[in-house]
Amino acid sequence: FKAMMWYGRMRFRLKPGDKPEDVQKGRMETRQAILIVTALQSATVGDQTALAVWDRIYEPTVFFVGKTDDLNVYDYGQVIKEVYGQSLNLSDLEDEARLDAFIEEAMTLRPPKIVSSFVTDQEEPEEVTRSFRFMGQRFIPDSYIFQQLVYDKVKLYQGTGRPFTLVDSMAGPIRGFPRGLDVASVLGSRRAEEIIEAEGDAEYDGYPEQLAKLRGEFAALPAEQWVENLYWSWLYSLRPLLEVKGEGYPVFMQNEAWVDKNLNAFLGSWAELRHDTILYAKQSYTVMATGLMPQPEPAKGYVEPQPEVYARLAALCKQMRVGLEDRGLLNPEYTDKLNRMESLLLSLKTMAEKELSGQALTDEEYARIRNIGDFLEGITTFSVEVAGQITSEADEKMAIVADVHTEGNSGQVLEEGVGDAFTIYVVAPVEGQQVVTQGGVFSYYEFKQPMSERLTDEAWQALEPKPDLPPWTASFIK
Repeated sequence: FKAMMWYGRMRFRLKPGDKPEDVQKGRMETRQAILIVTALQSATVGDQTALAVWDRIYEPTVFFVGKTDDLNVYDYGQVIKEVYGQSLNLSDLEDEARLDAFIEEAMTLRPPKIVSSFVTDQEEPEEVTRSFRFMGQRFIPDSYIFQQLVYDKVKLYQGTGRPFTLVDSMAGPIRGFPRGLDVASVLGSRRAEEIIEAEGDAEYDGYPEQLAKLRGEFAALPAEQWVENLYWSWLYSLRPLLEVKGEGYPVFMQNEAWVDKNLNAFLGSWAELRHDTILYAKQSYTVMATGLMPQPEPAKGYVEPQPEVYARLAALCKQMRVGLEDRGLLNPEYTDKLNRMESLLLSLKTMAEKELSGQALTDEEYARIRNIGDFLEGITTFSVEVAGQITSEADEKMAIVADVHTEGNSGQVLEEGVGDAFTIYVVAPVEGQQVVTQGGVFSYYEFKQPMSERLTDEAWQALEPKPDLPPWTASFIK
């Protein structure tokens, strides 16, 4: 883990600045990057090139999380051919004119969309951070949203309070922290926007304009963009939770408390996504200004009628299974569990559609609801050969945490966490009767932590008391 994080974080900058010493740093780091790329192309591992071995690691992670945000081996390989030709000698790198030509050509390639290191507002972040990384961290849409909704894309605070996002900096009060609600708002949640406004986190110069711009960008994305890798597909699966339910849905789903419950579910699942991809996902930085409890067996159960969510999650399972099989990375145990999970989700979709249309569920479907806990436990329990390699005591607990944004002005990070599940009671229509049903919901936490004390899952699970829940969850959590 530490080695892969190092490979993802260490950068070889093209042009870190215009001062003579910065120009020399850029040349030195670019020489190093060129040497790395040419070594990958020429060295062999058994009967393969080192580049082929590198790609065996890189390509599956692209399938999971996406392509690197920074310039990579393939980008530099192409520029090397253009500037130095088919063969490169070490002596060629002594020619500063050709090296500068390489730097200028590489500077025309795509800039990073996510700034993941410390820069000041006196610099051009996308320019001074343009660099090569050996196994660079990946562009993810939520980090991009964060980057666009903090300083210096968003300017000074215009309100009178001290909202969660506010940081005192040398330039004045700035939006130093984003919020998970920003992601939900950009993806279409009007309720998230209302909460952000009510808590003062929208009272910054430029925030409304940036929010509108981002909403336009994401609304215009083609359908295939949302399923290009597993990370995007996960977010795509969650998006229906942000839609307000109207006519045709049960009465209990047509109120603000349920909208908040679904928003909480979106954020809890998103926090798990960030936790599970923390090694590969590129974290945004602010520019520096100068398990459920056991339940009694119910006679009749009820599925929360979210057929579109279940359908998209089933498609995500299939996408993962097929993608890993095609790459020769799936053993039979995982194949079986992904098939069973896909089957469960499709049956939940069918049950949800029946409930919305007023059709009765079959005895077999009620039995599936009644036994869903045992079924899920079976899917998530692995053989000793597998579990011994990938699980720890912390993995057996639901509570997880991930730092998702670094705020250099205050020396803090934004943590997104999930705690133990809360019990929820819902009066739902079951076979023509209004029945009190019992289920579970996420406990979702968002809080700040000193940069030097980023939390592990073990530390988060041991932390007592936990931070306060978001105030808006009081509409459905008592």
